[in-house]
Amino acid sequence: MSKQPLLNALSAAIYIFLVVSVMTYVTQPLQDKPDTFFAPITVLFVLTLSVAVMAYLFFYQPLLILLDGNKKAAVNLFAKTVGYFAVFTIVVLVLLFSGRF
Repeated sequence: MSKQPLLNALSAAIYIFLVVSVMTYVTQPLQDKPDTFFAPITVLFVLTLSVAVMAYLFFYQPLLILLDGNKKAAVNLFAKTVGYFAVFTIVVLVLLFSGRF
């Protein structure tokens, strides 16, 4: 993605919000209908796509940096990206448990 850990973490958060928004609004008309054979298949497709997107956002640039021989910078970028994402996660959890959303 980029060598900016904040941008990488923010991209991951935006991706999650987009997936949840699409899943929420697309499935609203289906709430009164029973699940079909395709419900778990859809979940696995979305899970697989999400794992691939998150791997790209979190690991691609650190891997390239590591392959260039700069282990310290690669670990630093990865750790900062995860750290920013952890902060976003804590903010979402605080908002959730505070009852604001």
